[in-house]
This record gives sequence, structure tokens and C-alpha cells, in this order.
Amino acid sequence: MRQYSTLCKVGDIRPSQLMFAFGIGAVVDLPNLSAMVMGLEDWDITHCREIAEERLLVAVREEMGTQVERLLSPPEAGEPIPGQPQPFDDSAKVGVPVAAFPRWVVCPRCRLLAPLSSGLFKLQVDHYRSDRTRYIHENCQTQGRKPTVIPARFLVACEHGHLDDFPWVSFVHAGDTSCRFRLRLREFGLSGEASGLQVECETCGKKRRMAAVFEEEGRRSMPACRGRRPHLRDFEEGCDQQMQAILLGASNSWFPITLSALSVPTEADRLPQLVTDHWSVLSNATSREIVAAFRQIGQLRAFAAYSDEQIWEAIQAKRQGETTQTQPVNLRLPEWDIFSNPEPERNTADFRLRRVAAPHGYERILDKVVLVERLREVEAFLGFTRIEAPGDMSEYVEVSEDNRVPISRRAPRWVPAAEVRGEGLFLQFAEEAIQQWQMQVPVLRRARRFREAHRDWRRTRGLPDFDASFPGPRYILLHSFSHALMRQLALECGYGAASICERIYSMSAEDESGPMAGILLYTAASDSEGTLGGLVSLGEPDELRRHITRALETIRICASDPLCASHDPTDSATTVHGAACHACLFLPETSCERGNRYLDRSVLVPTLADLDLAFFPVSD
Repeated sequence: MRQYSTLCKVGDIRPSQLMFAFGIGAVVDLPNLSAMVMGLEDWDITHCREIAEERLLVAVREEMGTQVERLLSPPEAGEPIPGQPQPFDDSAKVGVPVAAFPRWVVCPRCRLLAPLSSGLFKLQVDHYRSDRTRYIHENCQTQGRKPTVIPARFLVACEHGHLDDFPWVSFVHAGDTSCRFRLRLREFGLSGEASGLQVECETCGKKRRMAAVFEEEGRRSMPACRGRRPHLRDFEEGCDQQMQAILLGASNSWFPITLSALSVPTEADRLPQLVTDHWSVLSNATSREIVAAFRQIGQLRAFAAYSDEQIWEAIQAKRQGETTQTQPVNLRLPEWDIFSNPEPERNTADFRLRRVAAPHGYERILDKVVLVERLREVEAFLGFTRIEAPGDMSEYVEVSEDNRVPISRRAPRWVPAAEVRGEGLFLQFAEEAIQQWQMQVPVLRRARRFREAHRDWRRTRGLPDFDASFPGPRYILLHSFSHALMRQLALECGYGAASICERIYSMSAEDESGPMAGILLYTAASDSEGTLGGLVSLGEPDELRRHITRALETIRICASDPLCASHDPTDSATTVHGAACHACLFLPETSCERGNRYLDRSVLVPTLADLDLAFFPVSD
């Protein structure tokens, strides 16, 4: 990445990190700097690569407007030239723009607390070692080298996504003041806690402990939000929120809002599918001559078996199909169609399926087992929230417009995206077995308890329509099984639990596109080779039988029983789960699509508290 104001490289992060950890509006902790990733207006897209994924682009347009034209990867400088680094050539300036934030910094020696705009600090750029770029306190009165200043680790934010520097001056003076302040941030003790920090004004002698901002009186006295959006370098008018103090690097300071889609074949014939896969290039073709020109410059190697006339006709047919499409896109439906009806002849370079037999003893329950030997996932970044996570609001479409922070000042014409490749394992459950289980009286009773918890959870968050988005008992069963199996597979597949993701395909027979009942467990990597087959190898019938059996045996007794087994979904409005906890079913945030909600191991196997909910037969 590069710093916005000086066009110097200040650090490196991976493209996938720009989606999930350090995207637009997030604060990046670099070796000697703290910086914020800026909005789209500041990006130089010259070195961005267009990512083709038509289904995802249509979904992004539905969410952000029809003006969005494409998905672009973060800027890439290309492979470095062997030999001595050239810090002054153009490639050194390729990256994502950032600006120093927070703007208030502390000298670690004299404890001076002041903004960068005060002129007391100087940016020292090291072109050969970008990790050494830093601000120094040039006039520090202490002896030795000029010290590298550190960012003040207190900020203020509001639930509407605004972020600002901590109001140091008004805080220490307990309100507005005309004092010509000179502040010091003293530290007492070695703990580094807020109770051991005190801000002092040398001009008037006022002092105040930082612990006060987290006390009830201190929270009530925080100023009104100014509507600051530092990543867009502006202020939004009309914010009615009160600011909340947060720490620099706090986990609730930035939550991404993303959309993802798997690149699955959507065309029955080979040529239309190739056109779809290469649409980012072919969409620019307006005549047969341009198609011929693309072939001459090597853009159509995948079309060697087809003439220019055939390609041009396929392009026109695709354009005609786009003009007649009026239905909202469903990202999961095409994926379910291809997984539940695997056809080897539809395999592509980025998508390869192989069906295997269901494991012995589970034939009545599992209708299909499909090994996904290769897959490609594309994720688009739409915005972010602060304080309140999008995962706490069920689905991305339910994030309040007041809470969603835009990534540009104007309606964006493109959005950042990243693609990863990997492997997976798809299990389709037998619909008859699901239907029989759902109609049992204990299951219906449990589903009502989950619905009550779902309503309470939405009510406490001020979400409309308390019954909206309730997934039903089918989803709870599939989701719980997904977590149990994922935890078991992580022991042998070579990937940690945080590296495996899930996609739940759940829809009742009454739904227009239903029924669906399946899970996809997959892992992906950002390099072009993807992964090495560790997860797929565990999907062979004998291996899968062993892992399913062990997963079910493991969750019958939890280390937290009997408390875990007796947990009712309505016990707390902050959670929506039954017999589930960190010791048995919970997974890392990167793995679960619903924030560890709608989980209950008692729907899988008999537990200490419930013996009559289990979907899987009891084995002696």
C-alpha cells in the first residue's frame, strides 16, 4: 500500500486482507505508522485487474445500483525485476492509498500529545526500507535519537459508522475551553490499562484519568458525533448519535460487508460457458473484427476450437439474454443445481466435480456426496459498519442504511473484489429423511423455541419484522451438522478450522426454488494453484464414514455439560442457539456464515437434556 499524501510505500498486505481485515475505512497497524485505507476516489485503478464473475456482478448491482460496471482486484505492481530494488521507479508507487490516522500522536519519551497538524512532528521516509517510514518528534528535549512517535490509541466512533480522533482537549478540560493547551499523556505502572493513563494540560494544570471514558458518567458526557468519515475526507451532516470511546485496533471498529459467489458453470454448452467465463474481455467486442483482433493478441486461446464467427454469434446471444433478464439473482440456486446434479462434462478449469458413493450406514440420510476437486470463489466488498457487526443482523441486505458506511462519496462505478481457488466437499441430505424428522412433535416444539429466540434477538436490535429471515429447523440441522463435521475434518485435513468455510443450502419444499438440503465445506487460497487435496481426500466413502461417526460421537457429551446440553434458545436475547458452545460446536468467525447462531447438537444426537430430537440414528 502507499501513503496518500506522499506517494511512498509504507507496508504490504495481501489482497484477501483488503476484503476481510484492512479494507476501505479500516485502520492498518504498520510497523511505525497507523494508517487508514482511503475511499475509491483516491484509488489509481491503472494496475487493477478486472475479475469476471457475472452472477456476483448482477447481485452487486442489485445492492449498490446499476451504475456498477465491474469488479476490480486491488492494484498489482507485477513481478519485481531481479537485482537491486528500484524504489524510485513507477512500480514503487503502485498500491492502495492510505492516510495517517489517528491524527493525534504521542512522543514515547517526553509524552507530548499533539496532532500531526501541529507541525511538531516530521515524516521521515525510507525509500529502501518501507517498514522504517515513520513520524519523529524533531524537537523532543530528551537526549538521544529523535524518537519515533506512536499513534494515540483512543478514538471515538458511533453506530452510524463515523470515526474521529479522541476529543483530547475537551476531555481533559471537561468541556469546551479557550485554553492554549499543551498536553502530555502520562503512564503509571506497567499494565498499559486505561486506569494507568492520565492526560494532563501543562498550560492550565487540568488532569484526568483515561478510565473515566469507560465509566457510566464519562460515556454520557461524550460529545455528539460530528459525522466524520476520514476514509472519504468529509463530514456527513445530520448524525444524531453520541460518540463512543474505542481503542485503536478494537475488534468492533470495522466490520466488512461482502458478497461472495462460486464460479459454477451456468451454460449447458461449451461455447456459451467460455463466453461467460471470459466476458470481462469479450464484453468489449462490438464487431467480428474486434473478435479477430482479440485472437491476434492472444486473448482467445481458450477459443481455439471455434471460429471468429461462432464466437461473435455467442457474444450476441449473450447480450440478448442479458436484456431479457428481469428476475433478481439468487447466488445459491445455480450452485445448488450444479452440486446436486454433478455432470463431469460441465467441468471447467476453475470448477471440477467428482461424485462418490455415500458412506456405508449413511445411505438413507445422505443422498449424494460430491468431491469438489477445484473451485473458484469471488468476493466483492460493498461497505462496512462500525460498533455493530453485519453478522449480528442476519443477512447483509438487512444492514440498516444508516449503519452501512459507503466506500466512495459518489455512487461507485466499480467495487473491489478478490478471487481465491480451492477445494471442497458437498453433502446432499435425503429430502424424505429431512421431511420425516421435521414433522416429529419434539422437533416442532424445538423449532417454536428457536423462533421465539429469533424474534427476541431481532427485537433487541431494533430490526423490523421480527419473523423475517428465520431459517427454520432444516437449517438448524444442516448448520449444526456442518459445524460438527468441520471440527472433525480440521483434525486431519491439514487446514485449521479457521481456514475451512461453509455454505448451507437450505430451503423447504414450499419455497419456489426448493427443496434444498445440503452443505458445502470448502477451503481456498489466494494463489493460482489453490489447495492440494487434503479436504477432498477425506470425502472418500470409508474416510467420510469414519469422520462422520467420530463427529457425532464427539458431540454427544460436551465438556461444558450439563450446562451446554440444557441451554434453551430463549435463555438470552443476545444469542440464538440451543445445546452449543465453544467446546462442542462453535467455530471461528471466518468459518461460520451465521455468527455461531442457529446451532443445536441435540438435533443431531441424543444429549443429557434431550433424547428425542436426534436426526441421526443411535448406534450401539
